Amino acid sequence: MIHTMRRCSHIVVMMAAMFVSADAVSDEYPTRPVRIITGAASTFHDIVTRQLGQRLSERWRQPIVIDNRPGAGMTIAANIVARSATDGYTLLMADRTCIAAAPSLYKKLAYEPTRDLSPITLVAKAPLMLVAHPSVPASDLQYFIDYVRKSSGAFHYASAGPGTAVHMTGELFRQLTGLNVTAVNYKGGGAATLAIVTGEVKAGFGSIPNVLPHVRAGKLKAYVVTSSNRFAGAPDIPTAQEQGLRGLESEQWLGMLAPAHTPLPIVGKINRDIVELLKTAEIRTALHALGAEPSPGTSAEFRAFIIDETLKLKKVIEFAGMSAE
Repeated sequence: MIHTMRRCSHIVVMMAAMFVSADAVSDEYPTRPVRIITGAASTFHDIVTRQLGQRLSERWRQPIVIDNRPGAGMTIAANIVARSATDGYTLLMADRTCIAAAPSLYKKLAYEPTRDLSPITLVAKAPLMLVAHPSVPASDLQYFIDYVRKSSGAFHYASAGPGTAVHMTGELFRQLTGLNVTAVNYKGGGAATLAIVTGEVKAGFGSIPNVLPHVRAGKLKAYVVTSSNRFAGAPDIPTAQEQGLRGLESEQWLGMLAPAHTPLPIVGKINRDIVELLKTAEIRTALHALGAEPSPGTSAEFRAFIIDETLKLKKVIEFAGMSAE
C-alpha cells in the first residue's frame, strides 16, 4: 500500500514537472530569430508573411527572417519545413496548392502534409471573382451560364496557369455546371486578367486585386465572388449560392504550419499570437486591400479544414485530369 502511494506520488510529481516544463518552453519561446519560409517575393504569400512577420517580431522581440523559396507550387518550401527541426524556429506560410492540392497533383511528393507538418492556424482566405468582357450580354450568373451553354463549340476562359487557384476554380465551375468550357493558360493572373479586359478571352476567374479595379472602371463585368459570404471589400458582388449555384466555393488561402511533432506549447503560443494579430483592425485593413479576409482559428480547426480541402480538390483534379511533375 505504502509502495503504491509512493509510486502514485512519484507519477504526480513527474506530471507536474512536465506541465511546468511545457509552460516554461512556451513562455521562453522564441529566444532567437525565427525563419518563415514561403513562396516567391512580391506575391500574395510574401506580402502577407512580411506584414504578419513584422508584427510578430515586435511582439516576440526577435527578428523574423522571411525565406522565399518559389517553385513547384511551393512544394519545395513545404518540403524544407517538413524536414526541419521540430523546435518552432522554422515555420511555413503555405497555400492550398502545396498543402491540399499537391497530394493529388504530384505523382511523387517528398512529404505528406498531414503527416509531416503541424497546422498552427489558418491565416487568410482570398476569394476569386468570375468576370467577363462587357461584350458578353449576360447580366447575372444564370444568364451567363445560359449564354455559355448556347455558345457553339467550347467556351474559353482565361486561366493563370495549370494547377493555379484560377484554374482549379474554373474546373470546379465546369464540374458543377456541366458546361463545355476550356482553359486558356496565361503566365500569371495579371496576364489572364488583361486577356479578358482586351476581349482576347471572354471570361474567367481572377483574384480580387487583379480584377476589381477593372470592374469599378467598367472594363469588366463581375458575376460572383467564390466565397461562402460576400467579400467585405466588394459587398455589392453576390456569391454563387445567392444566385442558385451551390458548391462554387473556391478560395486561395494561406496558413501557418510547423514541422510535425513541434511541441504543443510552442504551437499553442504561435497560434495565440497570430490569432490576436489577425483580429486587429490594422491587419484586417491590410488584408482587405489584398483581396483577402483574416481567418484565424485553432490548430484543430485548421487541420480539419485541410482535410476537407484536400478531399474537395482531389475530386476537382481527378475530374479535370490535372497532373504536375
